[in-house]
Amino acid sequence: MEGIRDTELDAFIIASLKEDIGSGDHTSLACIPADSVKTAKLLVKDDGVIAGIAFARRVFRLLDPESKFSQLLPDGSDVKYGDIAFEIQANTRVLLQAERLVLNTMQRLSGIATISSRFATEVEDLPVTILDTRKTTPLMRFLEKWAVRIGGCDNYRDGLYDWIMIKDNHVDGCGSLTQAINSVHEYMAQHSLKLGITVEVRNLVELHEVLDRGGVTRIMLDNFEIPIMREAVATIHKRFEVEASGGVNLKTVRKIAETGVDYISVGALTHSAGCLDLSLKIQK
Repeated sequence: MEGIRDTELDAFIIASLKEDIGSGDHTSLACIPADSVKTAKLLVKDDGVIAGIAFARRVFRLLDPESKFSQLLPDGSDVKYGDIAFEIQANTRVLLQAERLVLNTMQRLSGIATISSRFATEVEDLPVTILDTRKTTPLMRFLEKWAVRIGGCDNYRDGLYDWIMIKDNHVDGCGSLTQAINSVHEYMAQHSLKLGITVEVRNLVELHEVLDRGGVTRIMLDNFEIPIMREAVATIHKRFEVEASGGVNLKTVRKIAETGVDYISVGALTHSAGCLDLSLKIQK
């Protein structure tokens, strides 16, 4: 899984299995012989984009190093009802212990990849980049952002630590946009930091204040109506990167992109993504 450290992935898997198995999978321990080995198939029961096959492989390998995993589709594939993503031969108890973690995670990641693919398709012929946000599931962000990439969109910042984003609450708490930008530069100088800086503006008055001050990487136009957004893009005139945010959905994303913005951030990629229906079935 490109961009994900094995240690981070394994820690997530181990913690998730511990949450589910606890003191033991007593049903399987009671019903299934210890030496039983079976084959299971991951069945697709919906149309969309599959994501998380590599994750499933890792789960089974951790639980049963002797397992045999046959990947039939690559992550990022368009899938339809009836497709088989992979086959796994493993200890039967392991299949049952891993089933829910694999399904829950893959269904979530595939839902994100599917909606990301739809957004990417809407603007694929335009010079704009669709970005995700921090509106992710706690402790699953690294996986959900991977799924966004699998679906054809890009990641914004990983967290609060790798990009400066001055939003309305920062401005209101600080006193003004100019003061917020000044404070950010002072802070980064004191701590020897070199981070990109995005500043959110709510109207054209705030936009002009930022243009007068400068010292930012990107200007985020928050909840601008299309005609005002177009005017703002023309006013900025490529002096800074331009991002649109707020009110973005599959019906509006193309119109927003056509204003000339460089980036569109879409919280819906993660916070409103559904799940792709999948099923893991042991073969008789």
